[in-house]
Amino acid sequence: MYFAALLARTEDGWQASEPDLDDVETLADLSDLAREAGDEEETVLVFIEQEDAWFGVIRVDGEEDPRIYVSDAAAAARSSYGEILLTDEVLGRDPQDLDRLVDLDGTEDGDSEDEEEEGVAGPSEDHVPTGPLGDTDLLVDLGMSGKELLALSGDGALTGEALGEIADALGASDVLEAVR
Repeated sequence: MYFAALLARTEDGWQASEPDLDDVETLADLSDLAREAGDEEETVLVFIEQEDAWFGVIRVDGEEDPRIYVSDAAAAARSSYGEILLTDEVLGRDPQDLDRLVDLDGTEDGDSEDEEEEGVAGPSEDHVPTGPLGDTDLLVDLGMSGKELLALSGDGALTGEALGEIADALGASDVLEAVR
């Protein structure tokens, strides 16, 4: 079960809405949805949470590239919405490294099966680290430090209240609760 909310920062304060994520297939789709929730240059946050397993915060400021934070990348990787957030940039991957060809036997071009069996070669792009990943400072100017954000993600700290605590630090807890 997922919970998602859009929080748009306006001149009058925060406004929250519950987005329809049915047609969201890419980070670009999610970013466009966020931009539609606010005016041209307003900051819009997208909160996504999956049943106490992980949460993500996506920040969209006008036409700038979205900034992303995920509380547990490995848990998010097992989720359709989480996969959207785990871009090459967030994972620290060079997209050009992912273009290596793999032969039908599972080895990369030029690698022998012996090297593959020994673990010498092979693409590692499927590996996703456990734990928090992304821009820990995406909320600093809004009232939450990177250290506070990480504390909500740490060993067993995720209780389903993380998004509420973030909203509280931003002064948006009332509007978030209205859509929850």
